[in-house]
Amino acid sequence: MKTIQRQEYLDWLISWREKQIIKVVSGVRRCGKSTMFDIYRDYLMKSGVTDDQIISVNFEDIEYENLTDYKALYNYIKGLLVPDKMNYIFLDEIQHCTSFEKAVDSLFIKKNCDVYITGSNSYFMSGELATLLSGRYVELKMLPLSFKEFVSGLDGKQDGLSRSEKFDLYIEYGSFPYILSYDRFGKEAKDYLRGIYNTIILNDIVKRLKISDVSALESVTKYMLHNIGNKTSATKIANTLKSAGKSVDQKTVDKYLDGLSDALLLYQASRYNIKGRQYLTTQSKYYVVDIGLRTLLVRGKESDAGHILENIIYLELKRRGYDVYVGEIDNGEVDFVTVESGNLTYYQVAATVLDEATLKRELAPLKKIADNYPKYLLTLDEVFANANYDGVIKINALDWLLK
Repeated sequence: MKTIQRQEYLDWLISWREKQIIKVVSGVRRCGKSTMFDIYRDYLMKSGVTDDQIISVNFEDIEYENLTDYKALYNYIKGLLVPDKMNYIFLDEIQHCTSFEKAVDSLFIKKNCDVYITGSNSYFMSGELATLLSGRYVELKMLPLSFKEFVSGLDGKQDGLSRSEKFDLYIEYGSFPYILSYDRFGKEAKDYLRGIYNTIILNDIVKRLKISDVSALESVTKYMLHNIGNKTSATKIANTLKSAGKSVDQKTVDKYLDGLSDALLLYQASRYNIKGRQYLTTQSKYYVVDIGLRTLLVRGKESDAGHILENIIYLELKRRGYDVYVGEIDNGEVDFVTVESGNLTYYQVAATVLDEATLKRELAPLKKIADNYPKYLLTLDEVFANANYDGVIKINALDWLLK
């Protein structure tokens, strides 16, 4: 399997190299965090760092089972430190070490220790990390492969496919890097995806939140996957499930949504009032971290194409470092508003706008916006792919994803 360099993430690690702050790499299970450390270690070796200056512990390897106590971990690393040189310390899946923050803090204060840690357990995502390492860390939030990375990782296996056909593969099998190791996409790749889903549900949510009714959690999960890109609330979910014979109350739904978000299976996009420049706290939308998981669990229809594209665009905007919101203006909605240093950009997403009525509907909210910030319409249309509608720039979504 070809190693995908993921240059933006590598550049982030390089930019923080040897700065006295803990580098935390977070992300959903199997999104490539450990491989990212391998890539970074290769970079360090090529830049003159010697092998004995690099100390790596992966707590998913039984070889390090004796280091799951923070004192044992600290003493082990301390015994390997090279004096008078910078030591690069990589601690993978650190949540398996009890009171790990004590060992990390003790290493962090040493002038010759550059500390990097990862964790995929929801323990890392629930705000507890901020409490444990307050003010002493920076965080790289990793996602699975972008469409551009997915295409580069196909590595000749799908010669002859058009980019639209490659996009169909991306939707069908998803963006987890290991998917690309299969010579042929098919049942084995689907089984791998199902294994990731089961591990997230059972280890990162059920075990952590002590959930006894797993079937109710799965009902909420499938409802959310089916309704990506739709406004929702815990009350609406509870009522819908109740009408389908599943008795789940609002508080329980809220708990499950928090668990799904903490485990990074779902991402919440809050609403933003464009005219009032206000952030809103109700009727959020949710998007799934990997569209292949959604395809596996909720077989969509052709009518889902717009929401699937919307989900992929949302994740790409997150990858590019933006804060992303759902825009609201009068009675209209703009799919995404990105905020960066006070500057806004607006995105409307649709599978196709070749029908004149659809085009008019998609442009209407954007035309209500009085400011001069950029406005884009992203579609899968190959004809009239690049057009300008009174300042709204239409772009082919695959062009945009691959640039």
